Amino acid sequence: MRLKVEFTTEPFDLDEAPAHAVVAREVIAAAELDAVDVGPFGNTAEGCSDAVLTAVDSLLRRTLAAGATRVSLQVNVIGEDTK
Repeated sequence: MRLKVEFTTEPFDLDEAPAHAVVAREVIAAAELDAVDVGPFGNTAEGCSDAVLTAVDSLLRRTLAAGATRVSLQVNVIGEDTK
């Protein structure tokens, strides 16, 4: 199954990316995901269910450890794997 994850981490800082936001980008960049879109107010990525769920686990653990006070997260099923 293919999943899409959308997430934000808080608190926001418009002047400089907080440590938790930098960590979130690192987690998503290192994961084996497709169609990654990282922005200042929201982030999305797609991939096979194993890759997305592994990335979500790491994202939650690492961003909270880096100072995030809230992680908003939505995961949607978007189709079946083609492999």
